[in-house]
Amino acid sequence: MQIAGLKYGTRLLEMVEFPVVRSLDGDATLEALQLMLDEFKKLVVKPVFFGGVGKKGKAGLIRFVNSLTGAMKAKEELYFATHQWGTKTVRSNGVIFEEFVPSDTEVYFSISTSTRKRKPIFTISPYGGVDVESLSAEEKRIVWIDPFIGIKSFDITNALVDTQCPEHYISPLVQHLPKLWDLYDNYGMTTLELNPIRMRKEGNRITPVACDFRASFDQDNHAWRRLNLPRTIFQSELTPFESEINQLRTYQGQSDVLELNPEGTIIPFMFGGGANSAATETLGEQAIFSSDFGGNPPYEKILQISRIAFNYWLEKANLLLLIGGKANNTDIYITFKGIFDALRDYMAKKGHQPVYTVIGRGGPNLIRGMFYAKDILDRLKLPYKMFGYDSSMIEVLNYAKKIDRWWDEKGRNGYTRKVGLT
Repeated sequence: MQIAGLKYGTRLLEMVEFPVVRSLDGDATLEALQLMLDEFKKLVVKPVFFGGVGKKGKAGLIRFVNSLTGAMKAKEELYFATHQWGTKTVRSNGVIFEEFVPSDTEVYFSISTSTRKRKPIFTISPYGGVDVESLSAEEKRIVWIDPFIGIKSFDITNALVDTQCPEHYISPLVQHLPKLWDLYDNYGMTTLELNPIRMRKEGNRITPVACDFRASFDQDNHAWRRLNLPRTIFQSELTPFESEINQLRTYQGQSDVLELNPEGTIIPFMFGGGANSAATETLGEQAIFSSDFGGNPPYEKILQISRIAFNYWLEKANLLLLIGGKANNTDIYITFKGIFDALRDYMAKKGHQPVYTVIGRGGPNLIRGMFYAKDILDRLKLPYKMFGYDSSMIEVLNYAKKIDRWWDEKGRNGYTRKVGLT
């Protein structure tokens, strides 16, 4: 669940009194736009995308205008602009007009949780903007946050001094940046990012002003509901696969399936939030989608889910992965029966498909489920490897990655020759 831009970011930043640029929605009247131009002389026009779509500036999707004619032309060009975001091509749904803030420095600031240490951190750099991802270690600082204290002023000061931030900007940033911890910590956020923060000068006064905003929310943490934001802010442009499979998201414990890489080669059936996070991070671009099918889904549900996944991806996949921790309530036999019945039915209908299966699971009826999977895989003459609850999930995932590469390079050809499919 993500939001990007100031359409809703402005409301959140104003809750903690963090300065933010003035903005108007795409449906603003010509009179309102002209008044804004008269006041600020220059406007920034940006497309609005569903979801947390970034890198708009690097893709050339931001316009700077100084006239009403220029503003209307930019609106026409960007209102339904397309953008390559990761593996997807997304389309904008409107524009936003923002004041332009002259500044010789653009500051990057974010709060997130380190996946290595499982602690909150903030990252800061006075060299923000479109090239922030290419910053060297000397140009940014990453600082641990004590969640019981929040962001300490002297940590920000030290980080800015170390990165050679102009001295006259340090005090204004120290005054305002700690406010962002309250927003991050109180409303179920997993990531908060401002890039850029530009430094507005009004006489002798300098104020840091947020010119863009991104945030991710933990869907299982209901604190975000207290923001009273419309659910449409979490809407994203769905692929045909996402649209079809997420219609089945009606059972407890399940989350939306997210298509990660249509060019990936692993079909991952993940069970549980921990497995979802670990598998998505470990598999990287090899995973076709991210999922969580935990919560003890009934047989018919997992059968339908599996049929959809196989219809879209089995023909191009190298590996079928079933991964999860030791379940408390999910019946392993029921979930395995749904998945492998769908696999059997697919091959009976569309022909034999060479694919390797890796299983790493634990929980009720595990042995019965594994024997059921073994029986079908043996009848289909498909190779497999099974790991029980006492195996490390990360080791199973790393094993799956190696098998995926091996299968692609030579395993598939050797297998098809052995079973007489060539």
